Amino acid sequence: MSERTSWRAMREEILNRPGAGAAYEAARIRFELGETVRLRREALGMTQAQLAAATGMQQPAIARFEAGGTMPTIVMLERLASALDMRLTVEMEPLERAS
Repeated sequence: MSERTSWRAMREEILNRPGAGAAYEAARIRFELGETVRLRREALGMTQAQLAAATGMQQPAIARFEAGGTMPTIVMLERLASALDMRLTVEMEPLERAS
């Protein structure tokens, strides 16, 4: 019988594969952006359809974005921020300071 591997060990092994770190980071960014939009939309009492209308997008595109399924452009983020009465801030920082 084989020994079970912990999730932490498996995750570490996967992330050490070539290109995996970049893919993981891209997925994290998509998820966090989508979650931010969803939470703000819900706090404002808006539906996905209402947000779509306010941004000139389609409701399925909003749903995919909120689920972390698409990497947005800056223009898309600006439209979402405006519709959600938010200010878009884009930052870049040295990796040694990033958490």
